Amino acid sequence: MRKGEKRKQELLEIAYRLFITKGYENTSVDEIIAEAGIAKGTYYYYFESKEQTLEEVIGMMIDKEIEAAGSILDVSVPVPQKIVGIIASIRPAPEEHSIEGALMQPENIIMHQKIKNRIVEKVVPLLTKVVEEGISQGIFSCDNIPERVRMMLVLSNEIFDESDFTDKTIDVFIDITEKLLGAKENSMDFIRQLINSPAAVNDQ
Repeated sequence: MRKGEKRKQELLEIAYRLFITKGYENTSVDEIIAEAGIAKGTYYYYFESKEQTLEEVIGMMIDKEIEAAGSILDVSVPVPQKIVGIIASIRPAPEEHSIEGALMQPENIIMHQKIKNRIVEKVVPLLTKVVEEGISQGIFSCDNIPERVRMMLVLSNEIFDESDFTDKTIDVFIDITEKLLGAKENSMDFIRQLINSPAAVNDQ
């Protein structure tokens, strides 16, 4: 890693810690600079604003989550468990919820959409491999796999990004997912556990 890249990474790590301990809204650029022991000009050499720092901190979080999700591909577990594991891996840790919450602010709506798109782009190849494995085992039967996986992810983001969905919403989503992947009826019911109890899934 080059010296400049290392310095930027150090700043992101400092911002990450401060955003967790103090909250994004309560952390100032001056506090990040003071913690890093650098001049203000150095900070603004790497970041145009605190908002850009937030976006790149979340990007760093996503990269770690994707790395964890990717490691599940080689684990010898059933296909449904791999799907659950990958999706559970790309959720923020409990202590990171304050950072994620900053994305929900109206002024960050464009950034929020960019982050969602980034996650979809990174997760599609992982879930595509799992669906291909499921097809080889006779669990799924479909073509155009990346497109189907993308549709499933985009739909789930739009439906479950907020907390105002119902049990019937989950029923319909599971039904749509089974049809998208050519799965047997009720074979994707494990999704209900993932939606209703993410913490329990993460503990598996």
